[in-house]
Amino acid sequence: MAEKQTFGQLIANARKKKGLSQKELAGKIKKDDGDPITPQYLNDIEHDRRKPGSPQLIGEFSRVLGLERYMLYFLAGQVPDDIRSRSVDLDKVSEAFAVFRRTLTDKNNKRS
Repeated sequence: MAEKQTFGQLIANARKKKGLSQKELAGKIKKDDGDPITPQYLNDIEHDRRKPGSPQLIGEFSRVLGLERYMLYFLAGQVPDDIRSRSVDLDKVSEAFAVFRRTLTDKNNKRS
């Protein structure tokens, strides 16, 4: 069974695998205004005291660390803007979440 991992843990582990300090990674992650996040903000994220505040930051973490962005959205408890902004049939949303849940809990689809 896969180990449960938080958004912060995933970011910290990926940063360490890349050999980056918190200060180095913080300098590469740009906010909406183009300014980098602070090392303290990154530290708070890595210790799960804060979540990424915007889809922009999730995209930046994905790009810089080479992580799948939908996995990051899931761990951050967010729905990507390109999906949330669509006008969709709510029955289809319900059906999609049911399939999603089954996929995650189906013991026959375990990944090793």
